[in-house]
Amino acid sequence: MSEPKVTGPASYFPSIEKTYGKPIAEWKALVRAGYPARHMELVAMLKERHGMGHGHANAIVAHTLAEDKPAG
Repeated sequence: MSEPKVTGPASYFPSIEKTYGKPIAEWKALVRAGYPARHMELVAMLKERHGMGHGHANAIVAHTLAEDKPAG
């Protein structure tokens, strides 16, 4: 059986790792180090400090914030 197709922000992860040379866990750690900050402030940080494109930065931030969102 084939694996299910990855959708949403995580679908960008292979390209991000290939393009920028760091595993997603490192990018997520950078986002978390920027807390507390708003979504677009974190996106801007990845773009300005690390040269990441908007779509890639947005995908990492969105996925990380969704993981860290309190339940309930």
